[in-house]
Amino acid sequence: MGTGDFTHPAWFGELREKLVPAEPGLFRLRDDLDRAVSETLPAAVSGAPVRFMLSVEVSTIYAQGDRSRKIHHLVYMPDFEAAEAFNRRLGRGADLSSDGRPIVALTSRELLEATLGSREGAYLVPAHVWTPWFGVFGSKSGFDTLEEAYADLTDHIFALETGLSSDPGMNWRVSALDRYRLVSYSDAHSPPIVGRETTVFDTELDYYAILNALRTGDGHAGTIEFYPEEGKYHLDGHRKCGIRMDPRETRRHGGVCPVCGRKLTVGVLSRVDDLADRPPGSRPTGAAGFQNLVPLPEVVSELFGVGPKSKKVRTEVDRLVSAMGPELAILEEVPVGDIAVHSPRLAEAVSRLRQGQVTKQPGYDGEYGVIHVLAPTDPKLPEPDAAATLF
Repeated sequence: MGTGDFTHPAWFGELREKLVPAEPGLFRLRDDLDRAVSETLPAAVSGAPVRFMLSVEVSTIYAQGDRSRKIHHLVYMPDFEAAEAFNRRLGRGADLSSDGRPIVALTSRELLEATLGSREGAYLVPAHVWTPWFGVFGSKSGFDTLEEAYADLTDHIFALETGLSSDPGMNWRVSALDRYRLVSYSDAHSPPIVGRETTVFDTELDYYAILNALRTGDGHAGTIEFYPEEGKYHLDGHRKCGIRMDPRETRRHGGVCPVCGRKLTVGVLSRVDDLADRPPGSRPTGAAGFQNLVPLPEVVSELFGVGPKSKKVRTEVDRLVSAMGPELAILEEVPVGDIAVHSPRLAEAVSRLRQGQVTKQPGYDGEYGVIHVLAPTDPKLPEPDAAATLF
């Protein structure tokens, strides 16, 4: 788990107070805190070891060429001393207490230089690289190549985050990205959706082993991804006018909204099209795989016909986790027959999901897309048995 926000003074202090060293470069909760948390969890998950890596997302805003550049980056540190050195560097020109994701008036190259100068083992990953407003390849403020952003330090970049609106299959169309490991992460600011995207490693539980896997590919096993159509910038469009377009339609309309005549927000699929030198379906030799999933609360939400944040959904997810283990294991690994013992309809939905039998309504211009696992005519589940949800 990334800690997020280690640049914020209050959070940095809390991390130092509550985390203790574990394996090299990794941390765990203090024993008393770990026991207290474990007592609140169902037995199916309470015994699993959890480790933390010091991480932060940093926003750089600067002018380069004829455009304003607003680029988000993920920064990782192997220990508190390195994080403290990094914080001192950023604090010279930014108020780190104002936001968990600090905004700094550094170029992307300067931020990378500050990262590398903090300590051996510190590294930077460009975040959600295709997002229009804050991705390094984004249509609004990004670049066409990494070299434009990181200049002579580009060789110190070895991994790129795909973001919600793209997946590795889309990135494989751009041969210039073949040498980078593709990673995907969820937002540490939003605990209920932690794990909706994640990166899989086959390494020792060790910061430096994970770092080596990202540098070399050895031990980088792939990612678990949103369906990119669910991301809120997958297609082009203009949300105010309800206009959503694929790249071909956007080109036909000259990039402007046919309702109001303003410029469309050009999404991820169009940007991939712009930079691609391969057709859809291409896959570089040796590229790690990926799996598209829908988060368990969203699947349960569809079964009940209520919102994913509703009490009914939270209660049912707790019941399922208590009975079968972690959410990702239910979606990926638990045999469908075993799921059917606890929820026949969920078993049917998970079976369809694993086979990619979903319908997609793509997102655009800040509007999340919708992925349906069930057909519109399928009946909804009744209220869950309250007595069965207690643990």
